[in-house]
Amino acid sequence: MADPVRIAFIGTGGIAGHHLGELTALGPEKARVVALCDISEERARSAAEDVADARVFTDHHRMFDEAAADIDAVYVCVPPFAHDDAEQLAAAAGLHLFVEKPVVLDYDLGLANLAAIEKGGILSSVGYTLRYRHPWRTARDLLHDREVSMICADRWGGTPGDEDNWWRVQEKSGGQLHEQTTHQIDAMRWIAGEITEVYACYGHRVAENTTNMTVPDSQVMSLRFASGAVGYVSNVCTLTSGGGRSGMQVLMGDTIADIGRELTVQPEDAIAVPAEAPAYESIDAAFVRAVSSGDGAPILCDYAEGLRSAAVSLAANESAATGRPVSVPCGQSGLPGSSLV
Repeated sequence: MADPVRIAFIGTGGIAGHHLGELTALGPEKARVVALCDISEERARSAAEDVADARVFTDHHRMFDEAAADIDAVYVCVPPFAHDDAEQLAAAAGLHLFVEKPVVLDYDLGLANLAAIEKGGILSSVGYTLRYRHPWRTARDLLHDREVSMICADRWGGTPGDEDNWWRVQEKSGGQLHEQTTHQIDAMRWIAGEITEVYACYGHRVAENTTNMTVPDSQVMSLRFASGAVGYVSNVCTLTSGGGRSGMQVLMGDTIADIGRELTVQPEDAIAVPAEAPAYESIDAAFVRAVSSGDGAPILCDYAEGLRSAAVSLAANESAATGRPVSVPCGQSGLPGSSLV
């Protein structure tokens, strides 16, 4: 495919703005945004102010009908509840897909999207950015073939948006574990292998009287991995005055790897950590390079992988609702294999 890669956006909110900035930084010789679609025309036109000559749409069906011939790839940057037929229409049109995480709230819809992607023979990428960042990618390279006994992750922070924000509604976001801490869940899978069973407990004490907030304010999920390792994830979304934390610990016998903004190992001589950070390309640069070349190698998380990670937190929501452990379908044999695992 000749450069530049011609890109359309479905959803032009905050995360789309981030990707638009990254694509602009690549330069017009590599990537050109040709269409912007959002149910809010005002929001779409606002995004178009920084994109020369992009067509504006408020209906992705119309965008595909009128502009598909001028598009090479589509970014789907909508909230979890807003996924419908966009991925399947793009795949049927032969347009490569970048889908923001989490890919769905409905696992069956995810399977249908995956089938369409495979049938269309297109490239797909999911926005799990930790895979492209130095500490996490280095940890994967150094640890993924070691015997892990336990892996733990915490994400403690505040609540996004105002009281009208969709993120605060469980039926729209799926909760912090599904919409936000999914980054840590994906990194766990990438480093330590598939998760086969979860048991989750949720709390709603601190924010129970907060207007329009039905997501749990505290969540804990215990994990069992296919390897036999165990682990947990905890998250909190009520720390409005600071004091947050985000990171992961991987325990391997008498060695601990701590992953966050940096990668550290105790004892220091147990694993040789590179002194200098390699220059890895961004998730957007990798996707554009893959589409331009027709080679998916730069993509570190395709749709199948993204669906596996979403399945873990969807299983956690079921576990919290039933009070019982829940098997993760794609942690065993419920999802086709991926070359990225």
